[in-house]
Amino acid sequence: MDDVNRDFSSWLRSPGHTAWLMQEGNRLLAFAKASKLPQGFGNLDDLGRLPADAVAETMNTARMTHSFAMAHINGIPGCAALVDHGIAALAGPLRDAEHGGWFARPLEHSAETGKNAYLHAFVALAASSAVVARRPGAQALLEDAIQVITGRFWSEEEGAMRESFDRDWRNEESYRGANSNMHSTEAFLALADVTGDAHWLDRALSIVERVIHQHAAGNNHQVIEHFTLQWQPIPDYNVDKPNDGFRPYGTTPGHAFEWARLVLHLEAARRKARLETPAWLLEDARRLFENACRYGWDVDGAPGIVYTLDWENSPVVRHRLHWTHAEAAAASAALLQRTHEQQYEDWYRTFWEFSETMFIDYENGSWRHELNPQNQPSADIWAGKPDLYHAYQATLLPLLPLEQSLATALASRA
Repeated sequence: MDDVNRDFSSWLRSPGHTAWLMQEGNRLLAFAKASKLPQGFGNLDDLGRLPADAVAETMNTARMTHSFAMAHINGIPGCAALVDHGIAALAGPLRDAEHGGWFARPLEHSAETGKNAYLHAFVALAASSAVVARRPGAQALLEDAIQVITGRFWSEEEGAMRESFDRDWRNEESYRGANSNMHSTEAFLALADVTGDAHWLDRALSIVERVIHQHAAGNNHQVIEHFTLQWQPIPDYNVDKPNDGFRPYGTTPGHAFEWARLVLHLEAARRKARLETPAWLLEDARRLFENACRYGWDVDGAPGIVYTLDWENSPVVRHRLHWTHAEAAAASAALLQRTHEQQYEDWYRTFWEFSETMFIDYENGSWRHELNPQNQPSADIWAGKPDLYHAYQATLLPLLPLEQSLATALASRA
């Protein structure tokens, strides 16, 4: 990790803060272990219990597998068997043995059989982390995920990911999404580390150039989320469903923070690989972060980052989601490492102070996933506490270098 400027005291150098992050990460892991189901991992309620009708989901299974793999690499006992369970689920009941790719749920539990890039990016990420963790079956899962991504989703012509298909891959959705391409960028950074193939860094740069340097930069560095097949923005997409959990109307400050961090990881990874690295990567990361803070934080009379904004940068959905604040802390840490500037130290502390006060649930475990505009717990968008991935990564990222993906960085440190 780059040394932070010695002109000011940084939490990134503080043994106390390091210990706090590690303790919080282990607390999150302990809570999430209860999500195990016979066919993968399910969604926990507010008290950390699986509902009687809980069903394994591919998104949660992949995210849990990735998280437990990182924990195992980091020397946390009790996680190896959970990684193996996730690999078995992704290679078994969650996989389409007939047509290839992955369902959102086991076939017998869902009428929806389509294949989407968002889920497949997480399968690839989980497999890559499991390979770094040296778990049995991980390499075969990784090779399967790479084959599906390159053969079905990656568009060389567009330099980006196609969005979704029906089960047999015949019909493609007339949509392109920034969210699925963002998580594909994350997965590609991990794939570059695990495979040693720098083409994944070129693919990641191609996505970032289109979604961020072309479209977001042309929109005051506010991320445009929804596009046609020809990559034309759809500004009124889901205007009648503004609080959608994956495709909300307008722009999402949380994604701007997430993109800012990924852009910095890409810059560092390309420099390490001695690849051409555009100077605009740092500037775009700065601007994404700056405007997410300006228009998202404390903009409606109460602290916290609102979920969505309209095209005039006014809040639309004023709820505060836990993943947004986890990503904001991680992005500020990344910018602090990259620039050594006091402003990012200040933001880093601000975001953690808010999350510790408002989101971390010391009584019932994990983090409250959602707060209403008055910063009271709610479940209008996300019910329960199904997500380990965002908060757990936020406890790891500040302690790791920018130039490697998380699992590889943890393994290199061990």
